[in-house]
Amino acid sequence: MHEADLAVVGAGPAGMAAAGEAAQAGLRVALFDAQTRPGGLVYRDIYHEEQEWEAALDAAALEGRSLIAGLDQPGIKLIGGAEVLSVEPGFRLTYRQDAVARTLRARRVLLATGGHERPMPVPGWTLSGVLTVGAGQILLKEAGLLPRRAVLLGTGPLLYLFVVQMLHAGVTPTALIDTQTRGDLARAMCHLGGVFGGWPHLSEGWRMLRMLRRAGVPRITAAHDVVIEGEERAEAVRFQRRGAQHRLPCDAVFLHHGVEPNLQVSCALGLAHRWMPREHCFTPVCDIWGEAVATEAGLAGVFVAGDGAGIVGARAAGLQGRLAALRVAESLGRLDTGARDALAAPLRRQLRRALAVRPFLGAAYPPFAEACGHERDATDPALGPALSRPPLGMVLPGGVPGGLAELAGSGGEAVANGAGALSPGALGDGSPDAPEAEKIATGPTCHAGGS
Repeated sequence: MHEADLAVVGAGPAGMAAAGEAAQAGLRVALFDAQTRPGGLVYRDIYHEEQEWEAALDAAALEGRSLIAGLDQPGIKLIGGAEVLSVEPGFRLTYRQDAVARTLRARRVLLATGGHERPMPVPGWTLSGVLTVGAGQILLKEAGLLPRRAVLLGTGPLLYLFVVQMLHAGVTPTALIDTQTRGDLARAMCHLGGVFGGWPHLSEGWRMLRMLRRAGVPRITAAHDVVIEGEERAEAVRFQRRGAQHRLPCDAVFLHHGVEPNLQVSCALGLAHRWMPREHCFTPVCDIWGEAVATEAGLAGVFVAGDGAGIVGARAAGLQGRLAALRVAESLGRLDTGARDALAAPLRRQLRRALAVRPFLGAAYPPFAEACGHERDATDPALGPALSRPPLGMVLPGGVPGGLAELAGSGGEAVANGAGALSPGALGDGSPDAPEAEKIATGPTCHAGGS
């Protein structure tokens, strides 16, 4: 007997939206998440209503409250503090909760595993005091902690958002060093058409830049030849800009140069993946409803939504989750095709608007080339062991075979075959401290991976 019509793995924006939409259609939903409470990384902070830094929440994050409220339905079972260990044919899920292994059978599975930051291997990145921006946000959101003399290094909107969050928390960074170049901005101009559709995103970006200027935070662009100096911990950041060398003393460095999909589960389930040159990452191959294409050895009937299917942002992730839920409801006989399409039409219009600015952002904030493995020697001891990786393929924690090892196609449209059903223990213990070298997918343009 099936305990759930739909099992959703991940309780972030996409997972919560999908669960709410599916429950409204009369489906029984099991919503899994490693955290005890829903929200994912994006909405992690909304439970801390009394923190002084709550003003740093952006408008999109506030939508999380309504998504969480939408989970209060009889048809939704939240399984928090749980790690999904295996998904076997017939959608028999084995998961670990409270140190006990349990099983659940579902009729469909939706992966809403989100994204993670790209590692940014520059000389000195393994020193104590060097963190990702995502780690810094967790420190701020969960403990209200921040270093006093910090340098932010890399590129992308999240870098600027974190500066604003630091300012709201009463901490002024030493500087923001952006690797973005004038050439990046020139290439982004080719996508001006989407800028107007994504006007709220751009206005938010300009607002953040104004806050940086008012707070007196130095913003340095076009940095290259970056080195983090220090004996045992970060002491300074050295870099080149316009033919001159600069050095900024600091106590901590926050790194960020983009986000990419979390592909561990989708690869292990044998879903097909393709290399996306513009996004600099692999993504699952899905139809317009989020239903994934399975390889010969993979599982059919799996859906992927949100950043796990390609980085789209919180709002678009929620819309994708709802669209996937409508398709699941139709496939299980809870909606006819006409009703499904009628409900989907306004969601698709909203999704087009939410995605309009993505090409512009992707061109304006590309990954830092020097941290992508092409302009640095992988044997350089200053980079640590994480660049000793195969030129192609993905190795998953626990030694899952296959992954992205078999590549086909041309012109950057590489399709990767997965490993089939996700076996118990295939993803290890889910620890964020798993070696970076075991979680890296590489492609023809840029090494991609994360924690």
